[in-house]
Amino acid sequence: MSCAGVNQYPDHWWQKEEESTRAVWEILPQSANREKGEVILSKRNELGCLSNFAATPFVFRDKKYASMEGFWQMMKYPEGVDDPRNIAPGVKWDHTREEVAQMTGFDAHAAGVKAEKNMEILGIDWISFEGERMRFKSDPTDIQRHYDLIFGATKAKVEQNEEVKMVLLSTGGLKLLPDHFEDKDGTISWKYYDIHMKIREQIKKPL
Repeated sequence: MSCAGVNQYPDHWWQKEEESTRAVWEILPQSANREKGEVILSKRNELGCLSNFAATPFVFRDKKYASMEGFWQMMKYPEGVDDPRNIAPGVKWDHTREEVAQMTGFDAHAAGVKAEKNMEILGIDWISFEGERMRFKSDPTDIQRHYDLIFGATKAKVEQNEEVKMVLLSTGGLKLLPDHFEDKDGTISWKYYDIHMKIREQIKKPL
């Protein structure tokens, strides 16, 4: 990407931030190479609305979610009274699946961490959606099924939130990068920045 091309974007997307202000999980905006057409989806500016953590309510398959993070993490919680996660003795769930679906940001993430601890105790390595179980980290078919769900929900979020849609389109042809360090055992579903770039191509207005 030429210098003229990158100059069309707001300078603050690459604003240098003090290292002392960086959260332990955070990749700062200046870490992206502007001349190469890269940009960090930093929560320090409007690009943060593309984060899974953002409060961007949407409806997906007739159910409302407060954020993508809530959508992600609620799948780790019991689904119905007969769910093995729900009837296991000695395991306490601090939230219901429905409560997590209405969470945003770090609250939703924390709920997911709690669920993972219970899943570890129970020896469960699957999550569920609409009654279907998915081993979203280990089974190739389930990995793709999970990705398709995340992609569909993310597209719903973009299409149903005009501000999010406009921010995404405003990134033009920039390569979107995460603002956090990724877990080594992550799957394709975790690459929300790649998902947004694919959605951007699908909704981009004709020239």
